[in-house]
Amino acid sequence: MLVESAPGMSVVGQAGTGREAVAQARACRADLVLMDIRMPEGDGIEATRAIAADEDLAGVRVLVLTTYDTDEHVVEALRAGASGFLVKDTRPADLLDAIRTVAAGEALLSPGPTARLIARALRAPTAPAAPQAPPGLDRLSDRERQVLVLVARGLNNGEIAETLSLSPLTAKTHVSRIMGKLGARDRAQLVISAYESGLVTPGGP
Repeated sequence: MLVESAPGMSVVGQAGTGREAVAQARACRADLVLMDIRMPEGDGIEATRAIAADEDLAGVRVLVLTTYDTDEHVVEALRAGASGFLVKDTRPADLLDAIRTVAAGEALLSPGPTARLIARALRAPTAPAAPQAPPGLDRLSDRERQVLVLVARGLNNGEIAETLSLSPLTAKTHVSRIMGKLGARDRAQLVISAYESGLVTPGGP
């Protein structure tokens, strides 16, 4: 009801399971999937991974909804290809803004919760003993590493430009090049890479 009431938006499909979500994404050619994590018959993480891996769905963005911003599964969803997450008590206007942001190709991450979630994931028993640098990190220039750190801190292109005394276009170009070198789908995966490699640490400067 909320989405249908918003100008320029329409609901093209609905699903009650992860399997249905993938099928609907393929059948309806949605621009964006608002994905729950906890669902039967393939949860939201499996569904997100399937959508991200499907070349025919390369332009489809996934925005994850979760009950709590401390849900450790959010990190798995971001790794799987989600472009961001929101908690379910998000205000209606903010939810619509989030849909527009992610549909436009931007990542939607709340820096504080994201840092806490990644920190928990890296401390989990199944996490590697030491941070592992993602392929391509050694090919980043010093400036690109600076930009990656700021992306991981939650800054947008304008804020990155101001911090490093760059033009917004230059900041955007740096982000695009970093994504290409790291093979990242979007900014959300850049954040994961920065934390997992140890380039950024939760609570660090």
